[in-house]
Amino acid sequence: MNYKIVRLNTRAKTSKTSSVLIIYTGGTLGMAYDESGALVPFNFGQILEKIPIINNLDVAITVISFPSPIDSSNVSVLHWKDMAYIIYENYDSYDGFVVLHGTDTMAYSASMLSYMLKGLNKPVIFTGAQLPISALRSDARENLMSSLEIATAKIDDKPIVPEVCIFFNHLLLRGNRSKKVQSVHFDAFESENYSPLAESGIVIDYQLAAIRPYEPSKKLKLLNELDNRVMVLKLFPGITDKIMDACFAIPDLRGVVLETYGSGNSPSESWFMKSLERAIAKGLIILNVSQCNGGRVIQGRYETSRELLNVGVVSGADMTTEAAVTKLMFLLGQSKDREEIRRKLTIPIAGEMTT
Repeated sequence: MNYKIVRLNTRAKTSKTSSVLIIYTGGTLGMAYDESGALVPFNFGQILEKIPIINNLDVAITVISFPSPIDSSNVSVLHWKDMAYIIYENYDSYDGFVVLHGTDTMAYSASMLSYMLKGLNKPVIFTGAQLPISALRSDARENLMSSLEIATAKIDDKPIVPEVCIFFNHLLLRGNRSKKVQSVHFDAFESENYSPLAESGIVIDYQLAAIRPYEPSKKLKLLNELDNRVMVLKLFPGITDKIMDACFAIPDLRGVVLETYGSGNSPSESWFMKSLERAIAKGLIILNVSQCNGGRVIQGRYETSRELLNVGVVSGADMTTEAAVTKLMFLLGQSKDREEIRRKLTIPIAGEMTT
């Protein structure tokens, strides 16, 4: 891929200056209005004109842009591999990374990169905006400036936030715990099952106990084998065995994220359980997550979820759907051993769930 590379001329002058690599994939933050009033991607070489305060940062900034900015609704497995590869290839050259990304699938991308970048010990901060950077009331400036600060923040020369995160509207959230919940307000993301890692006000207040600790002995590994032969099946009153059987019969399907009610409940009728049982018997892995934004799956807490446990459905505990889908894709790409995949789905590999 022919990436576009721009080095911004900030006041940073010395070899000791902090450095950040911005990866621009697309999204509202990098858009501007043209003369006709239409939104078009702007040249990041001109970002100092849009946000002149960046000139005053003692940070060396490089921007790598995708050749053609993508709407986040079009993000695919190949784009995840590109993002992860850019970070891996430039890992030793920068103190931190900021990924500019559309909001619609940002939680999916942040979740996937948290799995792919094994041994990560530097900040990878996803951010974006609800309004384009050229809009008078845009949230882009605050989101970008705070993300740059977080990406270079250190204590005793060690990064404060050595993990994949989302920063949006004053909150820093663990990437694989996040979910987009608003399309018309600035507070677009929440993390119901895990506390924020930081909150920005006059200063950025870090919650150190919630942040994954820095582990100097670990070296970064890029794990980029993924398998997207998965689907999400959301339960609803009135679902039938024909619908379920048709879903499970999709050619080459390997895994299903089953969105159940409340703490993991489902219909208890025999046809429902038999449909699941047939699917699991033919090799499908079925992962149970809750439709609720908060809470967790507790299979067996109620009679309606006890049978799910009995037929072999895997509990996703308190994972978000975004974290569950990407984890399933990731593990299916890493191993052909069905029992190993089932086991790893029940344990955290990047802080995505509470056991």
